[in-house]
This record gives sequence, structure tokens and C-alpha cells, in this order.
Amino acid sequence: MHVDHCHKTGRVRGVLCFNCNSAIGKLGDNPGPVCRAAAYLEGNSWKPILVAPGVYQLPS
Repeated sequence: MHVDHCHKTGRVRGVLCFNCNSAIGKLGDNPGPVCRAAAYLEGNSWKPILVAPGVYQLPS
């Protein structure tokens, strides 16, 4: 477990696992990039489209 803190104020926000704490650190303290990353993972923009059995087309 890792202590999460605001880089501007130093205020502790909570305790997170290593991966979550690292991801937040890499994406910054701004929630915008985190929300965009979540929307990307939840969306269909990267998922291949089945066009025939065993044949997929990647979205353009």
C-alpha cells in the first residue's frame, strides 16, 4: 500500500495500491486525463469489429 498525496499541497488523500498510485502519478493530479483514459477503456474506439467469422476489422 502507498500513501497518495496532492503534489501541490502535500496533503494526504488516501492509501492506494502501488499500480493505482503510480497511474495517478503518471497522469497527474488533474482528473481530466484520468477521465479520458477511463472513457477510452470503456469505449469502442479501439475494439475490432467482427465482419465475418474469424475476420475482424480495426476501427479507422
